[in-house]
Amino acid sequence: MSLDQIAAAFDRQDYNLATRLLKEFLRESPQNPWGHLYKARLYEASENFEGATTIYEQLLKKVTHPKIVSHARQGLQRIKTKTQVLKQQAIEQAKSAPENNEPGLLILEAIPPDTRTQAAKDFARIFNLDVYTARLHLPNRGWKMYRLGAIGELNFYQQQLKAVNIPAFCTTELALKAIPVFEVLYFLDYAPKAVVVCHNETGQLGSLTFDWSEINQRIEGQLPIFERVVDGSVRKGVERQRKEKTLDYVQVCDLHLPKRRCILRMCDWRYHFDQGIEFGAMGDATIELDQSINRLHWNSLLNFLTEQLDEKPLWSDFAVFGETAIDFPILLDRIPAHIEAYESASWASAFHLYSSLAFSRDSV
Repeated sequence: MSLDQIAAAFDRQDYNLATRLLKEFLRESPQNPWGHLYKARLYEASENFEGATTIYEQLLKKVTHPKIVSHARQGLQRIKTKTQVLKQQAIEQAKSAPENNEPGLLILEAIPPDTRTQAAKDFARIFNLDVYTARLHLPNRGWKMYRLGAIGELNFYQQQLKAVNIPAFCTTELALKAIPVFEVLYFLDYAPKAVVVCHNETGQLGSLTFDWSEINQRIEGQLPIFERVVDGSVRKGVERQRKEKTLDYVQVCDLHLPKRRCILRMCDWRYHFDQGIEFGAMGDATIELDQSINRLHWNSLLNFLTEQLDEKPLWSDFAVFGETAIDFPILLDRIPAHIEAYESASWASAFHLYSSLAFSRDSV
């Protein structure tokens, strides 16, 4: 069986004949690099791009014959061009419906250490990156804000990531903004049902009664309180600069009620510890506290919530997510903060984004 016959079959695009001839040729000459080159071309013709790429790359590593090297490089370039065209067609198809053009967000979740090497290769292929850069994009823990765009396009990428076991999710900005938030001022009662005094987004005061079983998860975060200070480390004769210094943190805790499609939000600065339940008198698991020490009261409130929600998920990696969300200031300008009396609007919006993403993710 000659290579000329195989080449002629390729020229006629008679891939069935080429397959039979090549199978016989490789049985007789299993190490012949030309045979493997044609095998890669068969994979390429059937759009088995992964198989073709593997063979082309192996040939480039092991073979020095100028023509084979040239053909392998050309094959890789054809695959790159073809996959980009197919990807763009798929994205345009995904965006074809009007609702699929709504602004959305793509969030990456943490990658286990033992899968990072393969995940980086797959991520690089999906987003046309080199493997080193792709590895830097993958989060070690927590969530990472990765990309904004039309939700149809982001759904396409999320499905591509899911197919290679890279955890990610996406949602629309509209879905995040549609979740009402009630600021809890204090707990009026906790058994047999919880009763909270709260106000809605317009400041209207009221109460809300719910079963603890209605809460499916709790979200906690710390928001930095900044102070502008003069940088004393600059050299003599250089104008002194002002920079931000973190003085303290605002403590925030959200309770999600998915069936009611709402979030209950508590903030240590805003919670009325002098009204409603006195958490320090509720048993050995809580702490007897001086009413004047706000932070200790907050810890007592969290202990109380832990008692009631011991088996419910707790999301507390906001610090990790927040550092990536701050890099999207235009998005944060569009996300409501829902935290009163806190000056850093970006960090407040970042926390609401984190909480509403958790709400939306769990609802998918």
